[in-house]
Amino acid sequence: MLLPFTTPFTENEEIDTAALRANLKKWNNTGISGYVALGSTGERVNLNESEYQMVVEASRQEVPSDLTFIVGVGQQSTRQTIEEVKRVASMGADAVLAITPSFYRPAITQASLLSHYQAIADTATVPVILYSMPDLTGVVIEPDTVAKLSAHPNIVGIKDSSSDIARFRRTRQLTHKEFEVITGNGTVLLDALQAGARAAILAVGCVVPQQCLEIYHLVTSGQMESAGSLQARLTPLALAVTKRYGIGGLKAAMDLVEYKGGPVRAPLRSPSAEEQREIRDLLNAVIGNNVGRQEWSEPHTA
Repeated sequence: MLLPFTTPFTENEEIDTAALRANLKKWNNTGISGYVALGSTGERVNLNESEYQMVVEASRQEVPSDLTFIVGVGQQSTRQTIEEVKRVASMGADAVLAITPSFYRPAITQASLLSHYQAIADTATVPVILYSMPDLTGVVIEPDTVAKLSAHPNIVGIKDSSSDIARFRRTRQLTHKEFEVITGNGTVLLDALQAGARAAILAVGCVVPQQCLEIYHLVTSGQMESAGSLQARLTPLALAVTKRYGIGGLKAAMDLVEYKGGPVRAPLRSPSAEEQREIRDLLNAVIGNNVGRQEWSEPHTA
């Protein structure tokens, strides 16, 4: 499992590299296999190019060589994405996670996605992982397109962050066994593993990494009833820190388990005091201990 980590900010919304380093040092000891910097969880679209560099440089220094370090990329044009891949590769990325372009959505056909990713992979000096995040982009990389792209020697996998297990399974069936079909949705982790996933990149893993890993180990050892029970407790938390309360919810959950979550960058918002109490209860259901008994005031919003 890999963690798509958040980008910590100070109260005035400046990047807090000290907090980022502190989080990584703790996560390094949780048993995970690596990280994704500047994914959607990292508030990538709210950062500028110099801030990308700050995040990559600070995190690269804290990620040990035995853990995989992937960097999120993806501009609206193929040309700019290629340039971005070159930059992050030169800064030490082991691979890139390239999200679909989406602004001119009617023009983003499967044919355009095919040529876009092939051009990126042709010039990239590190492996390329496709990133399909239809909840945010409205764009899906269909299984037939993934299958064609999987033939490229420099395209090594796809992160599918949807909850469409039928499409996930079809993608797994159409691609060769060395191609990684990775789930990016903690609400369907168990289903994705049963559909052929061998890896996961999970936002909820930033707060409960051991529990996500435990589901994987339970599945691989055939303990499906125990895996199902743990997934049933994980799903409401995963939903709360992604779809329901977004990155603000994830950062609030991180604060509760003594990582450095902190504020989000406007126009995103932090959860209310009542919402934070709900997140605390959902964390307790997964972790099984007395998380975060403090009381909260309403968060400041710009």
